[in-house]
Amino acid sequence: MLSDEIKARMMAAMKAKKVVEKEVLSVALGEIQTEQARSGETMKDDGVEKILRKLVKSNRETIAVTEDEARAATLTEEVVILESLLPQTLDESQVIAALAPVTEDIKAAAADGPATGVAMKHLKSEGAAVDGKTVALAVKKMRA
Repeated sequence: MLSDEIKARMMAAMKAKKVVEKEVLSVALGEIQTEQARSGETMKDDGVEKILRKLVKSNRETIAVTEDEARAATLTEEVVILESLLPQTLDESQVIAALAPVTEDIKAAAADGPATGVAMKHLKSEGAAVDGKTVALAVKKMRA
């Protein structure tokens, strides 16, 4: 399970005295344990991935507004660590290729929003790991 991998990596980071990695993994574990306590059951990998994505998003938003170079560098390092735990998502060209079977439906949609919905529904049914922003960009390219 992903939460077990996070625990193992945190222990390894502690032994190697990698402070940033240990801290960010500790925060992630705390979020996971809080969510498990709320629900009363062990969290599955998709729930853990959701928490990791939330942390990555939060760090990216902070990086965008911070003026402290050292803080931004630390947050960037944290993002790299957290993303290394997530499954690799498809890039824009891979998304476009995966959407080939529903290209006509995407082009026939009234606007980009509904077209993106068609795309996401198809990609999720295929079990593809995708980022919503990447899908939206791919849909815009396909509709252009």
